[in-house]
This record gives sequence, C-alpha cells and structure tokens, in this order.
Amino acid sequence: MKQIKLSLWFFLLALSGLWLLADTLMPTPFTYFTFRKVLVQFTGVIAIGAMSVAMMLAIRPKWLERHLDGLDKMYRLHKWLGMTALIAGVTHWWWVTGTKWMVGWGWLIRPARKLKTEQSFGVIELWLRTQRGTAEFLGEWVFYAAVVLIALALIKQFPYHLFTKTHQWMAAIYAVLVYHAVILIKMDYWRQPVGWALAVLMLGGSWAAVLALSGRIGNRRRTSGKIESLLYYSELRMLEVSILLAEGWAGHAAGQFAFVTSNKREGAHPYTIASSWNAQDRRVVFIAKALGDHTSRLHNNLKVGMPVTVEGPYGCFDFCDQRPRQIWIGAGIGITPFIARMKQLAHMPVAQEIDLFHPTAEVDQAMLDKLMAYAQEAHVRLHVLVTGTDGRLDGARIRAAVPEWQSASIWFCGPPGFGQALRDDFEAQGVANTEFHQELFQMR
Repeated sequence: MKQIKLSLWFFLLALSGLWLLADTLMPTPFTYFTFRKVLVQFTGVIAIGAMSVAMMLAIRPKWLERHLDGLDKMYRLHKWLGMTALIAGVTHWWWVTGTKWMVGWGWLIRPARKLKTEQSFGVIELWLRTQRGTAEFLGEWVFYAAVVLIALALIKQFPYHLFTKTHQWMAAIYAVLVYHAVILIKMDYWRQPVGWALAVLMLGGSWAAVLALSGRIGNRRRTSGKIESLLYYSELRMLEVSILLAEGWAGHAAGQFAFVTSNKREGAHPYTIASSWNAQDRRVVFIAKALGDHTSRLHNNLKVGMPVTVEGPYGCFDFCDQRPRQIWIGAGIGITPFIARMKQLAHMPVAQEIDLFHPTAEVDQAMLDKLMAYAQEAHVRLHVLVTGTDGRLDGARIRAAVPEWQSASIWFCGPPGFGQALRDDFEAQGVANTEFHQELFQMR
C-alpha cells in the first residue's frame, strides 16, 4: 500500500510542478476570471494526466508488477487515479460551466476579450482554434458519461460482468477527452516540459485505449484449457475447479492469481490459483466462493470438458522473504493462496517455521480434512477458528499462539477491513509495514 500511495503523490506533485514551471496560480491582475483561466488549465492537466496513467495501468503491464507490489496494488492505484481524474474533472467542469451559468444569471460580468488578428497565429494554432467549439461540446458530454461510468465502477452492488463491459467504454471516452485536451490546452504548454509530459502520457493512454477497445489486453498471456474436474463444497458454497492447460502457460508461483474466461459474454474473472505448478501435468486449480451473481452460478454453469481461457499469472503475493518465521492468515476464501503454497512446500520444503490461521464462519468437513492434510504434508502448524464457537481472531490471539511472532513476516488474505485492523494492530506492536503482506483482491 505504501508504494502505491507514494506513487500517486509523486505523480500528482511532479505533474503539478511541471505545470507551475509553465504557469502560475497567482495571475496578474488577480481577478475571478484570470484565476478561473489558470485553474481551468491546471485541473484539465491533472484530469487528463491521471486518466492517462489509469488507462495504461488498465492494460496490466507485467513489467510494473514488481515495482508496485503486484497487479492487485496496480488496480488499487488505477482506482485512485480514476477518482483523482473525477475530482479534477468535476472541478474543471464547474469552473467552465458554472461560470457560464453565473454570467447568464447576472451574478458575474465577463470582461471584454482582447481579439487577436489571424496573422498573429501560427498555422497549427489557427487550426486548433477552429476546433475549439467542437472540442468544448464533445468534452462536456463525454464528461457526463465518464461521471456515470466511474460512479458505476465504484458501486459494489453493480454486477461485475456489467461493470467490465461498461468500464470498457471508458477507453472510447478517453479518446474523445484526448482530442478535447489537445485542442484546448494552452498553446504555450506544448513548448515546455509539462506539454512534453502530457504528450507522452496521452500517447501511452491512447495506445492502451486501442488495446482495450480491440479486446487485446493480456492477449500474449492467455492460454487455452479445458475443465477436468469440479468439486462443490455445499456447506461453504465453494467450487474447486481443476483445469488442464494447453502448451504455453509460463508457470506460476504459489499465491498468484489469473483471469479465467468460461463465457465470453461474462468476460474474464480473477481467481487466486490454488495449486503449485508442475510443467509435466500442466494443471491449475481454482477455488471460487459464491459471493456474487457470477460466482453463485458457477457450480451450475461449469461442466467437465468445457473450454476455458486462462490469462496470467499475476501478483506478487509469493511468500518470498528471508524471515525465519512466517504467520499466515487466510480468512474465508482467503485460504486459497495458502493452499497453493502448502502444496508447493510438500515437494519443496523450506527452513521457515510457519503458522497458518484460518478463521471461518462455516465448516465443511471434507474441505477441513484436505486442509489438515495439506498442512501436515507441508509441516505447517494449522489453527482453525470457527467464529461461532471459537470467537474472533485478532492480533492478541495470534501473538499468544506464536510467542516468536516478532521474528515473523505476516501474510494476510481475506476481507480488507479485517486485514487493515490486523495491520494496524501489529504495527502498533512494532512490526514494520513492509513485513505485513496483504493481497488486495478487489479488481474494482
């Protein structure tokens, strides 16, 4: 989390700094309209810059994962950049449209404009000025569409399969906003670093938009496969799916996830991989819990022999560190990456001492028996806590069960609020932020 927070602030401060090299927030003379003019430019620069980076993150650039601690963190940064673009865009819209309304209502009097002769413009600037009316009109209406789509993306109750389809429209909206920005950005900016930076950002964002609109995001990391077996745990409402992959899968580390497409109309859905990789049998296992409209239908819709497409792997929740001890917390369906790691450790043991805590509200004996077997084979100490009988898990219970907790790194997968509470608790006890690893398995 710290890396993506720093990345967001660095980007905003850097772009603001470049803008300040080209302009000022204290124009002379300082009036409502002169201040409005520079603020319209500043908010426009921030909005299109943030949206450009968000677009580039949306194409899942693999090379960025190690720098931002995984695709799950990159998508969180994508979300924050989208919200930043929304706030900057609303502010930009208000200074443009709100001022026009206030002039129309008689609250403000617009000063007379100084007219320039056509001879004072260059050829490019003259052409750009002929496009201003169209750019303003299109920019305003696609802004309204963008507000609706971003709002839908933030509403958790909005079905995921509809979210993926409507969110793809953002690529077309972005292309129109690039046209709006190119036409209306102050001409002087293009001769200065802020203009050069915006040009690079918008070119990158435009390429990302092309990939999104053509359905080619992650195309090189897709592997076809077919469903080999299905096992449904009714008490937990969890489905275990084993897939036999064709040649081409690059392999994965325990704890990573992938996007799986079983129905093109539904699109790709992310699932944590619940198996270690063996290039000889080329099988991957996913475990899905019925938490939403799509996952609730999976055990009825999926059939043995059905073709699927798997894209990935992604993520940096890979258990790699040099600490002598690890503490794992897999809450509910968050147990999945730890199952994969235990399967790996059964064949490739490590010297680390490991304690796995699995708090759960429901128990399925068949799944629990499997979990105990995996833990025994991997030499992992398993602590199962059933909420109704054992109470809630917290930092104090973990520390009581693991006296040597200060020498451990902590790996958490489960509900975000629970993870944050444990992070805060352990940081208050002196555990460094970098030693608490949390998968932010939310793609919106």
